[in-house]
Amino acid sequence: MLIDSNASVGHWPFKQLQYSTCETLLGRMNQFGVDASVVSNLNGIFYKNTQPANEELYAEIESKKEFRDRFIPFAVINPIFNGWRHDLEISATKLGMKGIRLYPLYHGYDLENPACIELVKSARDRDLPVALTLRMVDSRVSSWLDIENEWSLKDVLPIIKAVPDAKYLILNVANGIQVGEAETQLLKKANVILDTSGRGIATLPQLLKSYGPEKFAFGTHSPILDYLSGLLRIESMTNAEADAKTKDLLRAGNIRKMLGV
Repeated sequence: MLIDSNASVGHWPFKQLQYSTCETLLGRMNQFGVDASVVSNLNGIFYKNTQPANEELYAEIESKKEFRDRFIPFAVINPIFNGWRHDLEISATKLGMKGIRLYPLYHGYDLENPACIELVKSARDRDLPVALTLRMVDSRVSSWLDIENEWSLKDVLPIIKAVPDAKYLILNVANGIQVGEAETQLLKKANVILDTSGRGIATLPQLLKSYGPEKFAFGTHSPILDYLSGLLRIESMTNAEADAKTKDLLRAGNIRKMLGV
């Protein structure tokens, strides 16, 4: 089985995207043997009120049974928007969202913001994973209207320290994978999964030794990144670097356990 833990639909205002609808993403999945994808709506990054983006995703997935069978939706929630509690409630109970995605750099808040901490605790209480993306696009070639900051792994540690018993997906680790010993131990103890889309995961065999095989899952960061690098990082490992059991955990086992699917 193969599950993509990091995919999106929707528009990006600074770049033309292919495979940015459920229909085209599903074609990509079928082409490369991906059984299911965790998906959210990119539009929610740019809407002042993120909830319409979650409703758009819900409507698109509901439009076909095959979409309902193959996509695992995550809601985009902005904790400094006054209606976030209502958005979370509706997303979890009526829209069938299986997790949430946060975009602090785009929505303009710090992970130590009390509202963010409250949101993550609320997600924890609902058993919903919280997804954080370290980089959406390479800032070196971005539009002047786009943000310039990119995160490294250490930048998500404050929320894990604040709510250590939540579930976290850390996506597109492109910069600064190395952290200190204390931070490594924090990540090892927490319920954290890093997807394989980011260039920082190029040293996956070494990272498996440092963190353990249960800390990683296949992800593409589609449609922004190419569809194959995240999978090649798994499949290119030798048997000495990762046995069949480990590769099965990375392909689907770890994310299935986190999501309860």
